[in-house]
Amino acid sequence: MNRRDFIVLFNVSWFVSSLSVVFTTTYATQPKPKLKRKSSKSENWLHVGTVGELDETGQILKEKSPFGSILVIGTSKSKNLIAVNPTCTHMGCTVEWEVEEKIFLCPCHASEFGVDGKVQNGPATKPLSTYMTKIEGNSVMVRRS
Repeated sequence: MNRRDFIVLFNVSWFVSSLSVVFTTTYATQPKPKLKRKSSKSENWLHVGTVGELDETGQILKEKSPFGSILVIGTSKSKNLIAVNPTCTHMGCTVEWEVEEKIFLCPCHASEFGVDGKVQNGPATKPLSTYMTKIEGNSVMVRRS
């Protein structure tokens, strides 16, 4: 192999090996297309129970859902239903609705949360997650706020 062939072969090899770096760098700097999520009623709103169940006890507790645990308070005649994740943000106990005081009370360490999920009395420092609610036909529905 003469000197000229060696230099040509070296340059071709170097060029081919650097192509992967060039393509990777070019691809990494390009903006990625955002996938459009198909919006549907079933995706946005989650059925948690029936109006009959809600009116019977004044609350519906759905422990396992895609949103986590959900507690809905009220009746079909209520203007505003209340829906929260009943897991206390302090230690994970399940809060209970105190009808007389209109608060969510943690039975483990006495944290109190208002109807809006905000902490009224510690030791919890973070609010409960809340959900939007609606009654559609005979179904009680919730959606993340």
